[in-house]
Amino acid sequence: MNNAIEIATTLTIFSIICLNIRVNAFDPCSSQPDNTDLNVIPIYSKCSPFIPPNTPSWENRITTMASKDPARVQYLSTLAAQKTVSSAPIASGQVFNIGNYVVRVKIGTPGQLLFMVLDTSTDEAFVPCSGCVGCSTTLFSPNGSTSYGPLDCSVPQCSQVRGLSCPATGSAACSFNQSYAGSSFSATLVQDSLRLATDVIPSYSFGCISAINGASVPAQGLLGLGRGPLSLLSQSGTLYSGIFSYCLPSFKSYYFSGSLKLGPVGQPKSIRTTPLLRNPHRPSLYYVNFTGISVGRVLVPVPSEYLAFDPNTGSGTIIDSGTVITRFVEPVYNAVREEFRKQVSGPFSSIGAFDTCFVKTYETLAPEITLHFTGLDLKLPSENSLIHSSAGSLACLAMAAAPDNVNSVLNVIANYQQQNLRILFDTVNNKVGIARELCN
Repeated sequence: MNNAIEIATTLTIFSIICLNIRVNAFDPCSSQPDNTDLNVIPIYSKCSPFIPPNTPSWENRITTMASKDPARVQYLSTLAAQKTVSSAPIASGQVFNIGNYVVRVKIGTPGQLLFMVLDTSTDEAFVPCSGCVGCSTTLFSPNGSTSYGPLDCSVPQCSQVRGLSCPATGSAACSFNQSYAGSSFSATLVQDSLRLATDVIPSYSFGCISAINGASVPAQGLLGLGRGPLSLLSQSGTLYSGIFSYCLPSFKSYYFSGSLKLGPVGQPKSIRTTPLLRNPHRPSLYYVNFTGISVGRVLVPVPSEYLAFDPNTGSGTIIDSGTVITRFVEPVYNAVREEFRKQVSGPFSSIGAFDTCFVKTYETLAPEITLHFTGLDLKLPSENSLIHSSAGSLACLAMAAAPDNVNSVLNVIANYQQQNLRILFDTVNNKVGIARELCN
């Protein structure tokens, strides 16, 4: 990629996963065949179909988005506490679109282009369909696809959907209702072909949305990369061998793209790994054994019960693509914050979700933060641990406490801390790999 593009400095908060983007001096949004990667571009870049008018500064956008994290973390805690997938309750409006990443896919025959939110903590896929009440103008048309087919309550997939609404006896369409970030939607389970890059997954089961109440349901749907039975990994069978990785670009990137790699081909040959843990009560979430955190040279003293993995309560630590900034349960975050403040000159102020902001001239005093996992230590560069105010006069610790509620048991390693890292998920060998990589 040429230097003219590499020095682009327009700052962003959202990112978008697109297929086949070739960045060049004439048209950075032009496409080319690529059999291995799904490329990531910023949602506010010139290549994005979602760029709004009067785009605010990236610092303001990240502050706004991070303010929505507590709702997502509460939702993740709720998922962690569920006992079985089939008996899972309807989500209580905590799932929401926080502008994480969206994948460019084609559904149906011929393929209809949709940009779907990508979520590593969700299984089901759902898209707005023709005739949908309350949906956006971009809809999937079942009548326009020769490979489309509805599913009824008798199929095994139907029992795996949350919010199921099927009669006790007789045959009927597999209908379900779910909540999403204070909004709700109604859908029926259907099947059609799903195309990612050059791969086609036939008979992919997803929810065809017929009605939305509220504004937070993703405009063009959602594609789950969790580990449950209706996720992309499960429905693709042996195609991807239970392996994928992504590299998320910096929120400051403009044209440049990171990538999503599906399957074992093209994955890093040498990468540090930590065991991937499995919660049988909520198998979709990617749990890892988080053992501690260092601020500078100080290993922050934290009682082990706040870090320990417990499938019965859902407590532990997950890696999540949909949360913006890393959230620790309150006792852990408070200990990290106090040690950080000891090593940086105050006074400190707050901006939105960030409660440890200081004069930028003291940034050189900011200690390096290291996340410790079993077999792996992840040292965060400053761009992954600090965020700057719009005026650039303040720097803030880009972490926060999880919401203080009865389900506050999860630590969440979020996408801001994952930028410019290759995160590899191997669900067959049960491991997560992390390696430095320039994703921009």
